[in-house]
Amino acid sequence: MKNEYKTKARAFINGYFEEHPDNRFTAKEIYDWLSKKVEGVNRTTVYRNLDRMSEQGFLMKMKEPNSDSWFYQYSKGHAHCGKHMHAQCSNCGKVFHLEDKFVGEFEKLMDSEYGFSTEPGNTVIMGKCKDCRVK
Repeated sequence: MKNEYKTKARAFINGYFEEHPDNRFTAKEIYDWLSKKVEGVNRTTVYRNLDRMSEQGFLMKMKEPNSDSWFYQYSKGHAHCGKHMHAQCSNCGKVFHLEDKFVGEFEKLMDSEYGFSTEPGNTVIMGKCKDCRVK
């Protein structure tokens, strides 16, 4: 494993995601926030940190079907998000990690009923969360 420098920008980015674990953000939103906190930060630094944090499993990186932007969200200790499905609220963006039992049953049903093989790490089920349905 490579030694990695602990930069001020990365520490701020990590802290921001830890404080907002149920929210997703674009790189632009993170840059706009971070540029007010760290003098001289640039977009490249933000993108590099977000990509590295995603590769290391600290962040989930996802793209919605009707958007040109990538969104990032704190993975909350789910370092292996590429191995299970997610459900995402189309209203607030909150992401739910769908665990193995559900995913296994869903995969079997998709295969037996439709002859379709899913890719769990790339599968996001869209809908509305309980809080947004109440509103």
